[in-house]
Amino acid sequence: MKVAIYARVSTASSGQDPTMQTREADVHRRRMDVVAVWKFDRMARSVSHLLRVLETFNSLGIEFVSLSESLDTATPAGRMVFTVLGAVAELERSLIVERVKAGLRNAKAKGHRLGRPQIVVDVRKVAALREQGRSWPQIAKQLGIGVGTAYRAHQELSKNTKVESLSRTPDSDDVAAD
Repeated sequence: MKVAIYARVSTASSGQDPTMQTREADVHRRRMDVVAVWKFDRMARSVSHLLRVLETFNSLGIEFVSLSESLDTATPAGRMVFTVLGAVAELERSLIVERVKAGLRNAKAKGHRLGRPQIVVDVRKVAALREQGRSWPQIAKQLGIGVGTAYRAHQELSKNTKVESLSRTPDSDDVAAD
């Protein structure tokens, strides 16, 4: 049985280097059967992150051992703890979603506008540049907007122009000229 010992450091700025510790441990190539850590918090910074790591290991057929917490996913008790961790991670995700939604409702109630800031595009300038033979990336760069924004502005102008020409009624000058 091949075992890899996973280690990480808290800060790289103090001269600590995790690459030396993990250089030979290549989990995704299935070069080991077990990954061992001293404690959970050395493997992941949150329960949900730990769960994602453990799910990856599980899908690759790699067992996980935490020495301090006496967890071994090869044992029934270890698999039970893994299941409990999954439930805790799901709860954590649900609570975060609820807090975000409550925050958004609160911001709306206070009159804050949500989402990206609205971009004002001079559609006539987009059309003029397009008529000059400029490409969408060139137009976008010149106007400081995204390529999709330039394209949509041009499409909207084209659509509105067609609608205006179809719904236009002849005025008295048009009738008199006939």
